[in-house]
Parts: sequence; structure tokens; C-alpha cells
Amino acid sequence: MIGRASAYGALETAIRRSRVVALLGPRQCGKTTMARQFVAPDSINYFDLEDPASLSRLAEPQLALERLEGLVVIDEIQRQPELFPLLRVLADRQPNPARFLVLGSATPELLRQSSESLAGRMETIELSGFTLSEVGVGHHEALWLRGGFPLSFLAESDADSAAWRNGFISTFLERDLPASGVAVSPLAMRRFWTMLAHYHGQTWNAAEIAAAMGVSATTTRRYVDLLSHTFMIRQLQPWHENLGKRQVKAPKIYFRDSGLFHSLAHIKTQKELLTHPKVGASWEGYAVEEAIRHFRPEQEYFWATHNRAELDLLIFMDGRKIGIECKRQDAPKLTPSMRIAMEDLKLDELHVIYPGRKAYPLADAIRVLPLESLA
Repeated sequence: MIGRASAYGALETAIRRSRVVALLGPRQCGKTTMARQFVAPDSINYFDLEDPASLSRLAEPQLALERLEGLVVIDEIQRQPELFPLLRVLADRQPNPARFLVLGSATPELLRQSSESLAGRMETIELSGFTLSEVGVGHHEALWLRGGFPLSFLAESDADSAAWRNGFISTFLERDLPASGVAVSPLAMRRFWTMLAHYHGQTWNAAEIAAAMGVSATTTRRYVDLLSHTFMIRQLQPWHENLGKRQVKAPKIYFRDSGLFHSLAHIKTQKELLTHPKVGASWEGYAVEEAIRHFRPEQEYFWATHNRAELDLLIFMDGRKIGIECKRQDAPKLTPSMRIAMEDLKLDELHVIYPGRKAYPLADAIRVLPLESLA
């Protein structure tokens, strides 16, 4: 079993200091496994809203929950968003005999209900699939190809991993989205998601993909928001400075799990990946996600101008501006774009992440770092 000490520690701390904690992330990323390290699944304090027995116990939710003491876990809470107002009442009791850990896949309904009912009472922890620091640098190629979903990464073979991901995609489209109250045709969403793979690592044009699908730009924006809210993709927003330059204003699209991107791009093996036209974009997205998970910034953006100066990732941490470039090169060199980004954005430092083994400086406050250093 792969240890997840950092995520476990963050969750443990949140449970200790907050009345309600939400552990959010995509389905099958390990939320339930982690929650069961705090409360056993056969405990009276554990509710799984996909289990008929738990649903029966919650037929009268206030009677079921108000008498419990200690930590109470409610898994798949997006299936009963009407529980959020009750949790607000229970969390405000003085003295309070219970704390609540709710697990969910962050559907739009879940986010809306939690923000309205539990504002100021709930702390949110995001859990992704496995990270490089969890699996170890010796497994970085498998993590890149298969992605971080535990059952995909731990599969017996690349073929088994690909089969699991294909099944995950089908289940997500045909069951999970409809169960969340999302009225979207699975066929239309699959087509859109596959088309979106062509924009991985690029700014996206809603009108362009809408024309290809024969739908409105508003519809494609709704589709991309659905995939963002369920942790399938990341819309990295552009940062704007008052520079007197034309700057890119459209968001950049990244698949949050490299394995799902490879499935939708029909990449099954490491050999196919290394010879695919999107190999550079794939590695960039993989590195961007690892960097965000490693640095845990307060805010993250990208930056680009129409004169081709750009920065893959701009993060804000403790009052500092840090730039990150992701280069799949043997030995990245200083570029004019890096100098422009340092000057125009007034960066405190700039890291150039690459797949090599050695760290070295490029200029004052600009340094090349191996991807494995993020582990």
C-alpha cells in the first residue's frame, strides 16, 4: 500500500480544528480509503450514501445524526445535498459532541450547497490521485503514463491500466454525471471531452469547438465548467499586468490526470506516448499538476502576451511571485521569454522544471530544477 502521509496529516489537522471538513476530489482517487483510517466502515458513525443500509439509517437524518459523538463520516454527500443545512445546525451546537467529515466529488450542486449552508464552518481539503512524492521518483514514468488514480497506477500491466481508465470514463459519463443531476448526453460529453484533449496545454476557444460540435459556445462553456467542477480538467486562468501589452485573456486547459488524457488521446504505452505529437503538451500538463501539488500555492495562473512571451505557471505564496516553466528538454537554456517574464511580472524567482537529474542556475533568481526534486 502506498503511503499518503502528507495528505493524511493535512486531513488530521483539519479535523482537529474545524467542526466540518470536506474531503473533495474525483471519484476513485482514495477519499474513502483515507476516511476509513479515521472511522471504520462498520461503525455507527460511518454513512455511505451509495449503501442502501446507510440510506435507510438516514431516513430521519436529524434523529440519526444528532445523537452521535466523535467523528462522523458521510461519504458521497453530493447524493443528498439537503443534509448541508442540517450539518450547519449540528455544527453550531454548544457544547458540540461531534465533528463531521464529508466526502464528495465536488459537483456544482455540492459546491453551491456547501458555500451557502456552511460558510465559515467548513474547511476543505482536496485529494488528488497519487503524486510523485507518494509513488517515488523511480516510478515517475508509470505515473506519467497511467496517471494517479490508484487502481490505474497499481494495475498489473499498461493494458490493464488502460482498460480501467476506459471503464472509469464510461462510468463517469453514463452514471456519475446523471446521478449528480447533470442533464448532458453521455455521447455528447464524450465527444466534447475527446475534442478537448486537442487543447491540452493550450488556451481554448469555445466558439471553435462549438462549431465543430454543432452546438453553441455557451453549451461548450457549460461542458468545460462541468469537467472542472468534477476535477477532470483544470482551467488555468490568465494573469493580467498593466503593461501596455496585449495579453492573452482565455483560460488554458489541462487534464488534471495524465492517464485520462492519454486514454482520450488513444495513447496506451510508453512507446506510443514518446512518439505522439502531443508528448510535449502531455509532459507539461503532468509537470504543472505536480508543481501545484508540491508548492500548494494560494493562487495559480498562467501568463502570456500576443508577442509570444509566456509563463506556464504563475503562483503566489506568502506574498511572493514565483514563475514556473515546464520544459521537456535535455538541458533548458535561458530564453528571451524568461527574461521578459522576470522583468514584466517582477518575479521573485523563476523555476524551470525539466526531466533531467541535475539542478543548475541560468541567471539571477532563475534556476533549472529536475521534476524529481518535487518529490
